[in-house]
Amino acid sequence: MAHAYTPGLRVATLTAVRKVRRLPIKGEVLVKKGDRVTSDTVVARTHLPGNVQLVNVASKLGIPAEDLPSVMVKKEGDPVKRGDPIATTKGFFGLFRSQVPSPCDGTLENISTVTGQIILREPPTPIQVTAYVDGEVVEVFPNEGVAVEAFGTFVQGIFGVGGERTGEVKVVAKSPSDVIGVSQIDPTLKGKIVIGGSHVTWDVLQKAMEVGVNGIVVGGFDDPDLRKLLGKDLGVAITGSEDIATTLVLTEGFGEIAMAGATFELLKSREGRKASINGATQIRAGVIRPEIVIPMPDAKSAADVAASHVSGLEAGSTIRVIREPYFGRLGVVTDLPNELQTMESESKVRVLNVRFDDGTDALLPRANVEMIER
Repeated sequence: MAHAYTPGLRVATLTAVRKVRRLPIKGEVLVKKGDRVTSDTVVARTHLPGNVQLVNVASKLGIPAEDLPSVMVKKEGDPVKRGDPIATTKGFFGLFRSQVPSPCDGTLENISTVTGQIILREPPTPIQVTAYVDGEVVEVFPNEGVAVEAFGTFVQGIFGVGGERTGEVKVVAKSPSDVIGVSQIDPTLKGKIVIGGSHVTWDVLQKAMEVGVNGIVVGGFDDPDLRKLLGKDLGVAITGSEDIATTLVLTEGFGEIAMAGATFELLKSREGRKASINGATQIRAGVIRPEIVIPMPDAKSAADVAASHVSGLEAGSTIRVIREPYFGRLGVVTDLPNELQTMESESKVRVLNVRFDDGTDALLPRANVEMIER
């Protein structure tokens, strides 16, 4: 049978999902292999060193650098408070003293008789890493973090913004082509992961952020509305660190595009369950897709079979077209010819035959499609 590999989205009813949770610098791991964890379980923690501030005390007091130790009120290693004096001159007969206050809370790290400067280190920033998904710790990386494995539904999107959040799945659209209205967003959706249809507008997203919706999964979103949301044009960097109240995941792309029927029905069947969502996206090398993970704690045995192997592109594979003139359309591969085909551009490429949902057929370059792994 003809067989090929192509990048694709994962839409799995039941699979094993493994998430590596690492600290940015070495610290303390708080769980052990085999522990059951929930999405908000803190699995590791550390402290990021505080920022450094340089203060030219000798210049401020008008003294030579070598005289700096004689005017210091604090010594190296001492804690300091913002506004407290760290150095003071003796003055004349105890009068007309000059002082240098600390510009921050922290610790006095160094006193230099060469530059006349002191180094203050601001307090460290505590960092905690949570499990993100309900599951089991399957591997521990000493002083760094853990790997958590969950069995359940896994859906990747095309694009997203906003960070990691969790909440109960709530479907507000009646069909994959529905557009969510402002009236459908109410306080009962606070803390929920809302599943929409084809599109969400800026007004609706604003309302969702106001009522405290944790996440929205929908087919499409308009590019001008994305600029309103971010306050700037989207760059080429990874998304996911935006300071927004509601994580947004697009399953299809930009514009009003109906969510794939199979994806909508799968998410609808998980209504009421707890989900983890992350909008982080990177479309360059090292592709990162936004995702929705819905753990199914009692499904491990079935997931072992479902996740045993993901094949490449082959006849029968579901694909999405990612370039015009069929952009966004879904279909099934009917054949993968081995011979190179000459296209209108006169270039010779590998192609595939696809049958779209409406029954029509097309011959497309393999580079123009992505596989939807189920």
